[in-house]
Amino acid sequence: MKFNFVKMPRFIQWLYPERIWAFSNKKKSVYLTFDDGPIPEVTTWVLDILKKHNAKATFFCIGENIQKHSEIFQKIIAEGHAIGNHTFNHLNGWKTKTSEYIENVEKAERQKTEKSEFKNQQSLFRPPYGKITSKQAKILQQKGFKIVMWDIISFDFDNSISEEKCLQNVLRNIKPGSIVVFHDSLKAEKNLLFVLPKVLEYLNKNELLPQRLDVII
Repeated sequence: MKFNFVKMPRFIQWLYPERIWAFSNKKKSVYLTFDDGPIPEVTTWVLDILKKHNAKATFFCIGENIQKHSEIFQKIIAEGHAIGNHTFNHLNGWKTKTSEYIENVEKAERQKTEKSEFKNQQSLFRPPYGKITSKQAKILQQKGFKIVMWDIISFDFDNSISEEKCLQNVLRNIKPGSIVVFHDSLKAEKNLLFVLPKVLEYLNKNELLPQRLDVII
């Protein structure tokens, strides 16, 4: 199974109902998420844009990047955003032994808590590439992690698509309750710089509030 859909099909969500894909559309909120940071070249800019629009988001951080850029990690927390776990080394669960994968996630979680006194109400986890085995997922859930997937992925990391196409990936699919994936990474920087301000303007115009995931999970 390949996660190459902009809008995640319902049949995939039904296959894994224990994972979080989206929320009810009864509240006019959306959930912007950023994977792969923190890094100084992109994450700081993302934080400035979110602050400008009074928007909150969730950052699924790589443990190694937290270790390297702890000051930016602290800035994410200080500005009121939520933190999630994205493994320590951006591992592909389908290509990693279960014991190694779990150990890597736990290493990232320790890094997250050691660098600050911040603790989520829930331990949020997103598997890199969206690739995690059922066994790995079950073990993490038993350890208290909430596995957060998405219903919209912007494909900002794909340099083969135009900035406008990336923008339309989001605007044509976003609705109340959506969980949207962006990346605060160098690979995504070109598209993100174009797309994120316009998405935030659209959300403001349509009175859709970008919120942290941990306020609802």
